[in-house]
Amino acid sequence: MIQTERSDRVERIRVALEAAFAPQSLEVIDDSHRHVGHAGARDGRGHFNVDIVSPAFAGMSPLARHRAVYAALGEMMDTDIHALSIRARTAEEH
Repeated sequence: MIQTERSDRVERIRVALEAAFAPQSLEVIDDSHRHVGHAGARDGRGHFNVDIVSPAFAGMSPLARHRAVYAALGEMMDTDIHALSIRARTAEEH
């Protein structure tokens, strides 16, 4: 069940980011297994890495890109995601 829950989270993150940014490239990695036992992971939320390439990031500062990703993930930031590492780039930066 835990593996299914993790893959469901990755899929939900993927769907939300695809809808918001129509990315040319998107990779979502669940690193929760590397943080088992950490105080922040005890509530069941996960640790994820996102590498996203989208024209939507053109003209945005790194902080604005991160805020846009957080906004796209919405409630999942409170219910499913404890930590999120983001690499958000345009195709030219890729």
